[in-house]
Amino acid sequence: MSGNTLTDRYVHEVVRRIPADQRADVADELRTTIADTADARGAADPEAAERAVLTEMGDPIRLAAKYADRPLALIGPELYPAYVRLLKLLLTTVLPIVVAVLVVIEVLDSNDVGAAIGSAIGGILTVGAQMIAWLTVVFALIDRSRHRETAVAEVDQWSPDDLPELRQTEKRDSGAALAIGWNALVLALIVWQHTAAPYRAGNDRIEVLDPALWSGWIWPILVGLAGVVTLEVIRFATRTCTMLHAGLYAVAELLVTLPLAWILSQHKFFNPAFLADVNNGWTVPDAVYTIAVIAVLLVSGSEIVSRFREARAQS
Repeated sequence: MSGNTLTDRYVHEVVRRIPADQRADVADELRTTIADTADARGAADPEAAERAVLTEMGDPIRLAAKYADRPLALIGPELYPAYVRLLKLLLTTVLPIVVAVLVVIEVLDSNDVGAAIGSAIGGILTVGAQMIAWLTVVFALIDRSRHRETAVAEVDQWSPDDLPELRQTEKRDSGAALAIGWNALVLALIVWQHTAAPYRAGNDRIEVLDPALWSGWIWPILVGLAGVVTLEVIRFATRTCTMLHAGLYAVAELLVTLPLAWILSQHKFFNPAFLADVNNGWTVPDAVYTIAVIAVLLVSGSEIVSRFREARAQS
């Protein structure tokens, strides 16, 4: 018999991927199984019967993985839950801390909003990618090591106590009520300080915010705040958040955030007369405005993401 038949080639592809001490026994078992199954079909064409049997047995790589008890995936099902939990922990706790440190260093070093934002984006991409890559490599190596069973036994200790609590409707309602109150208060204070000029500087009453804002930049902020309040009232009343609602909320939030971030970056938020009277000649450091811009962007982004997550959970 030729040493290059389909059976020979199939058996070779299987046994070369399993430990050496199993190869002879597995090769004999496979040859016997293939021959017996093909003969049992009583086909007129033995080669066609052999091909049909091999097709049914499937990819030799997959069959070899079963014999060797090795996962075809990078991380097997026994370790995958622990991998996901640890990855989520790293990306939601360690990564934000590292990015915040990078941003603070950049702010102190350059006092530039653009550079700080670029540093944040770069940190998220590079540090996040490194965390994902190295954690995947470590778990893949553990899954293929001789200590795999020990590792599986150590991480496979799940109990019902590990189940996360469901987000209560009351918490969502209280969050919506708090958002309504806060945004409505901010909206009212902006208008009140403009109409009442509450701060007294000497014999004059002046606004706290820069009066020049009322020539342009304050209006999208007011419209955005009104939109946020309206949408939060709807969310509170209906106790639902659809994708349309989340999209409209994102638009309203950006109407507030983007102009506010630009105003802060240009140091045009407070009335110069108010600052001069309050600070007695002391100038607010540029880093304070830069940090304020970053904080505004982060908080707004977090709120938008939260709304889309809520909408997806309810869809």
